[in-house]
This record gives sequence, structure tokens and C-alpha cells, in this order.
Amino acid sequence: MDNLALKISLAIKRSNPDETASVEVMQYALGILLNTLITFICSILIGLLLHQWTATLLFYICFTLLRICSGGFHLKTALACNIVTTLLCTVTPFAFHPTGYVLLVLNICSLLIMLLFAPNPDSNTHIPLRWFPALKLTSIAFIGLSFLIGSSVIGLAFFVQSLTVIPWKGGFSR
Repeated sequence: MDNLALKISLAIKRSNPDETASVEVMQYALGILLNTLITFICSILIGLLLHQWTATLLFYICFTLLRICSGGFHLKTALACNIVTTLLCTVTPFAFHPTGYVLLVLNICSLLIMLLFAPNPDSNTHIPLRWFPALKLTSIAFIGLSFLIGSSVIGLAFFVQSLTVIPWKGGFSR
């Protein structure tokens, strides 16, 4: 993916060298976009094969929206991220269907994790500290919606994403 992002960035730079960002900046941004696109397409295709494309799509959207606000753990390579995210988005809603008290406990755990640890952004994002309270509140609001909606897919998506926010190494970051 990095090579493709580099080739596209170089082509963009050649076509308009004066009005484009640096090749490095474009390559980084394109890498994120391409990896997201690959993960999305693979997830939806597997969801179609499992006859669970709507659950997969819902999981993917909820997981991603909460991740944008709350941040979370990043894997070392884009390939690992693509594989793990695709598996999470396809297998989790296919294999697990929590209801009742189990779903309530998952939502409560997600809420507590967000209260304690969100946001936990990637160090490369450079989010100003003044945005952290709004990101935390938005993350908490998403979890609150999960209580109201009562969907097992949404609850699972938020719970799985919540687990990535916990700073497993180094203890509490706040």
C-alpha cells in the first residue's frame, strides 16, 4: 500500500508541483485512505459471503465513528491493521449476538472505559488538548446511544473499540 500511495503522490506532484503538498504528506494521507478503503471493501465482501453484510456494515461504521472520536491502539503495520479490522468487522457481528443483561454489561463497560481513557489518540494526529473534552463527550454520547438503541451489533462495535482505548502499557495516561 505504501508503494501505491507513493506512486500516486509522485504523479500528483508531477502534475501540479506548485499547488500540492509535499510528497511525504500526500503519501501519508493517501496511505490512510487506501488502507481504509481496502479494509472497508474486504469487510463488505466477507460480510456478503457470510450473508451478514448489513451487520458488517453497521459494525464497521459504528467502530469507525467511535474510533475517530476516541482514538485507540494502533498495530505496527498497515497490513496487520487491515487484517485485524476486517476480521473484527466480519467475525464479531457474525459470531456474537449479546442481548439483555450481557448487552447491558458490554455497554456499561464501554461507557466506563470511555469515561476513564478517552480520548487516546495516536501520537501522529497532533490533536490539540482543548479538543479532548469534546472528543470524550462525543465518545460517551455514542455509547449512550447504544443504550437507547439496544443493538447487539452496535454494542459489540463500541465495546471492541473501547478496548483499544485502554492504555495497556504504561498504566493510566490521564
